[in-house]
Amino acid sequence: MRKTTLRLAALALALAAASGLAGEALAQSRPAPLVIGHRGACGHRPEHTLASYELAIDMGADYVEPDLVATKDGVLIARHENDISGTTDVAAKFPDRKTKKTIDGTEIDGYFTEDFTLAELRTLRAKERLDFRDHSRDGQFAVSTFEEVIELVKRKEKETGRVIGIYPETKHPTYFRSIGLPLEGKLVEILAKNGYDKAESPVFIQSFEIGNLKDLRQMTPVKLVFLYDEPDMRPYDFVVSGDKRTFAELLSPANLQEIAAFANGIGPWKRLIIKENPDKTLAAPNTVVADAHAAGLTVHPYTFRNEDRYLAKDYGNDPIKEYLQFYELGVDGVFADFPDTAVAAREIFMKEK
Repeated sequence: MRKTTLRLAALALALAAASGLAGEALAQSRPAPLVIGHRGACGHRPEHTLASYELAIDMGADYVEPDLVATKDGVLIARHENDISGTTDVAAKFPDRKTKKTIDGTEIDGYFTEDFTLAELRTLRAKERLDFRDHSRDGQFAVSTFEEVIELVKRKEKETGRVIGIYPETKHPTYFRSIGLPLEGKLVEILAKNGYDKAESPVFIQSFEIGNLKDLRQMTPVKLVFLYDEPDMRPYDFVVSGDKRTFAELLSPANLQEIAAFANGIGPWKRLIIKENPDKTLAAPNTVVADAHAAGLTVHPYTFRNEDRYLAKDYGNDPIKEYLQFYELGVDGVFADFPDTAVAAREIFMKEK
C-alpha cells in the first residue's frame, strides 16, 4: 500500500504541474497533519457530548469540532443538527413539540433546538445516532453548550500541557438568521471572551455557506474554512441568492483564489479529492489539494471512519491505509470519528516520511 499511495501522490503532483501549478505546495515539507476530533470521538462516544470531546483530546486530537446551533433563548449548543430527534431522548420527554419545518430547502418532521430553551434542553440526554455503533452509553450525557466545550478544552490544556484547538461549525446560518437567531455575533463574542481573537488563535470556524464566512471575516481575524458538500449541490446561501455555482465548480483554481480572499482553508468531502467508482474502487487523486495549496489554502477533508461500510475496496478494510493515502497527498488535517486511528496513522506517516 505504501508504494501504491506514493505512486498516487506522484501522479497528483504530475497532474498539478501539467495544469500550470508547479506542485511546490505539495512537494514542500509540511508540518504533521492535524487530527480533528469529528464531533469529538464520535466513533466511541455519543457525538457532541463533553465525554466525546474529552476522549478525543485524550486520544491525541489536536482540535475538537463542535457543530453549533441555537436554542430558543439564543444560546449556542453543540449539536450536529437543529433537529435533535436522532441524538437525544427528546421524543420521550417532549412528545408534543414535534413539528415540520423546512431547513435549507428540505422539509423535516422533528424536534428543533430553536423551539426549546436551554433549561428545557438540559433535561435531555444524548444517545448514539447510528444504529450500528455502541449504544451502551445512551442516556448518560447531557447536551453541552459551546462555552462548556471551551471550558473543557482549557481544563485539558492545563492537564496535558499542550495547546488544544477548537473547530466550530455554524450550522444552517441562513436559516437561523431568518428566524432571528443569527449565529455569527454570539460565536465571535464567546470566542473573544475566551481569548480566541487573533489570527494565530487555535481556532478554525467552518461553514458550508460563503456569505456566512464573508460576514465572519469582518467580525474576527481567526481562521475560516469553507466546507464542500457533494459536487452537484450548492451552498444554501447560493440557492437563496440565485448563484448557480455548485460545490464542484467552486473547486476550480479561479474560485479557490476567490475563496482565499476571505478564508484560510477548505474542508472538502474526501470524495472530491479521490473519487469512488461505482464498484467502490478508487479513481486516481485529482489536483484539488495542489490547487488549494497554490491558492494559499489549507486542506482538511472529511470524514474518516473506521467501519468497513465507509472504506473503499482499495483499503482492504484497513482505515490506516486511507489515512496514509491522504497524508501522502499533502492534506493539512483530517476530520476523524476515531481520532486514535488518525493519530496512529500519523505516527506511521511521520516515521516513514
